[in-house]
Amino acid sequence: QVQLVESGGGLVQAGGSLRLSCAASGRTFSTDAVGWFRQAPGKEREFVAAIKWSALSTYYADSVKGRFTISRDNAKNTVALQMNSLKPEDTAVYYCAANPRGAYRSHYSLGAEYDYWGQGTQVTVSS
Repeated sequence: QVQLVESGGGLVQAGGSLRLSCAASGRTFSTDAVGWFRQAPGKEREFVAAIKWSALSTYYADSVKGRFTISRDNAKNTVALQMNSLKPEDTAVYYCAANPRGAYRSHYSLGAEYDYWGQGTQVTVSS
């Protein structure tokens, strides 16, 4: 079975940084598209960022563009989300998700595009 595990969450003050990592077991990301989503209390899950593994194409939500960076490490089979200039509104549980087809049927920001999901890691930004 494919398993995705997120790590790197924690508590940070506004303006600080955190680096999240997503590791896969049971398969590699070699032909995948990988995305990060988040869900805050009382809100629906929202798209954060995505990357196509082989093509190195990246996509970002407007709310995080210029502050967050998604990247891959082929040797380690991991995807990272570097989060800088964090704001209290970034507080949420962050989830890693994988699309094994490496292509999108509709749009990269839709949760339905991804087949595998991790359990999430909590990010809390204080003011």
